[in-house]
Amino acid sequence: MADLLSDDAVSSALADLPGWERDGDSLVRTAQLPSFPAAIAVVDAVAQEAESVDHHPDIDIRYSTLTFRLSTHSEGGLTAKDPDLARRISAAIDQHA
Repeated sequence: MADLLSDDAVSSALADLPGWERDGDSLVRTAQLPSFPAAIAVVDAVAQEAESVDHHPDIDIRYSTLTFRLSTHSEGGLTAKDPDLARRISAAIDQHA
């Protein structure tokens, strides 16, 4: 069982996560990739990262625009798993942008 992050801890994590914002009990980032294949490459990379840490984002794909939403549903909010996966997602976006 993971502990929920305090509001201060979420704000602190977001300070180190450019492009991410809080939306209620979720962290959200939208990224515009240069092409549909690049967007799908990001989704594939994120899928591998998510499987490796057993924590999975909600992903909305709109051609070359991806929106990622993170929350630890089993805990009812944000835990340390969320900013950790957000960093991994950002790295995948940066790699394919």
